[in-house]
Amino acid sequence: MKIFFVIITTMFFSLTGISQDIENLILPSPVMKGGKPLMEALKDRQTRRNFSEQKLTQQQLSDLLWAAFGINRPESGKRTAPSAVNWQETEVYVSLESGIYLYDAKKNVLQAVFAGDHRKDMGKQDFAGDAAVVLIYVADYSRMGERSKEDKEFYSAVDAGYISQNVYLYCSSQNLATVVMGYIDREKIKEYLKLKDDKKVILTQCVGYPK
Repeated sequence: MKIFFVIITTMFFSLTGISQDIENLILPSPVMKGGKPLMEALKDRQTRRNFSEQKLTQQQLSDLLWAAFGINRPESGKRTAPSAVNWQETEVYVSLESGIYLYDAKKNVLQAVFAGDHRKDMGKQDFAGDAAVVLIYVADYSRMGERSKEDKEFYSAVDAGYISQNVYLYCSSQNLATVVMGYIDREKIKEYLKLKDDKKVILTQCVGYPK
C-alpha cells in the first residue's frame, strides 16, 4: 500500500508539474546604495520587450524586490512605494524558472508557492517567457476595509502603478529591461497562485537583461 501511494503521488506531481522539493529562497540583504543618480535614471527609463537568456543573481533579485515594494523604514514597516491609507494591499509574486514565489518583505524571503517554469503564462505576449523574472501584482481587497468595489479597484491599480514605476527606475539604473503587461489572463494566473476570491491580479511585469 505504501509503495502504491508513493507511485500515485509521484505521478500526480509529474502530471501537474508541482515539485515535491521546492523550497523558500532566502535572499541576501538588499544593497541600498549605488546606481545611477535619479535624473539619469529618469532620462534612461524606457520599455523594452526583448530579453536575453541571462539570469539575474540573487543579489539583483533582492535589490529589485526591495526597490519595488521593500521596507525602507523598519521602525514603522513602511515601504518604498506608497499605498492608500497605508493598506499595503499589494502582494508581489515572483515567477522564476524554478517556480512561483511570494515576496515576504519583512523576512526578505521568497516563499515557495508553485514549482515549475510558468513565466510564459504570466502574459499573452511571446516575450513573457523570455524574461528572467516576471513579477505579478495582486491586490488583497480584504486589507482595504469596507470601501466600495470601485474604490478598491481604483486604489489598488494606482498602488500597483507606483510599484511598477519603482521597478522601471531600478531597471533603468541597472541597465536592465522591463515591461508592464496588462494584456494577461487574470483568471488563469489566479488559479496558478491559488488566490482567494477577495484577491485580484492587477498587472504583471517582465524584468531581465536586454537582448
